[in-house]
Amino acid sequence: MQKILLTLSLLFSFSLQAAEALPSWNEGISKQSIINYVTAVTKENTADFIPVKDRIAVFDNDGTLWAEQPAYFQLFFAMDMVKKHVSEHPEWKTTEPFKSVLANDIKGVMKSVEKGLISLVNATHSNMDVETFQEEVRTWLKTAKHPTKNRPYDKLIYQPMMEVIQYLEANDFKVYIVSGGGIDFMRAFVPEVYGIPQEHIIGSKGEVKYENGKIIKLPEIHFIDDKETKPVAINYHIGKRPVAAFGNSDGDFAMMEYTEANDKHKTLQLYVHHTDDKREWKYDRDSHIGKLDKGLDYARDNNWTIVDMKQEWKVIFPFELKK
Repeated sequence: MQKILLTLSLLFSFSLQAAEALPSWNEGISKQSIINYVTAVTKENTADFIPVKDRIAVFDNDGTLWAEQPAYFQLFFAMDMVKKHVSEHPEWKTTEPFKSVLANDIKGVMKSVEKGLISLVNATHSNMDVETFQEEVRTWLKTAKHPTKNRPYDKLIYQPMMEVIQYLEANDFKVYIVSGGGIDFMRAFVPEVYGIPQEHIIGSKGEVKYENGKIIKLPEIHFIDDKETKPVAINYHIGKRPVAAFGNSDGDFAMMEYTEANDKHKTLQLYVHHTDDKREWKYDRDSHIGKLDKGLDYARDNNWTIVDMKQEWKVIFPFELKK
């Protein structure tokens, strides 16, 4: 009798947990697919059960966990650092893309394409130790505000996706960030804002060197964590295939395809589709940031979960929650 009561208690507890999961999601296909998946893979003695040691979930960051328009937030940080340190570099006043940065000309900055953007990152993210750089990022986040939303950047995280992370962790998943953003940049805020430890953050890297007890950042790119290199980074850092992957763009497609190819366990692939032009932004196939074209077609043809942000999220950002 005691065993029966314990079993009923556990079943009730699990049902209640599922019922309370994802409160910022409207009832619909996406919410149900997440809950159905987690329910299936955590139920012991079933074909879909995944041992705790294999419950690996990977998330893109920009456009998946926080906003990314009209430019990546790390680029805005680099631009603000140019303005802060321009007195030390008078040549920036006549050299692109620094000249456009100082003129607050975001279109001019973006015209410099990849080479110019890398020069901005190299100039503002190097020649200092890692701890000093991360303190610069934390200080910036305390005061900087998004140019159109007029909110601190770390307040523009997606409440529904934070709930997905919490739901997965409550069910013994290990959650990793796998982003094109800089690893040192993300390590400055992700643990506090998302609750994900530093050692679970995977991102692009600059070259570094050891000097007198410190790791010094150098003005050179070591590894860009995007597209086909995301599965490579997962292999290097985690050492096993994920069973769940979350992204928003073609840059995440290879990571999600790599997850789907896991032939040992049931998998989940979820795309955040930016469809809300009032509360956030509406973009996909033609966007210069977070382009979702190939991935959108593949997801529709292969039954991946595609979140309609406008229809399926009650709120987008935490500050929209009713107090």
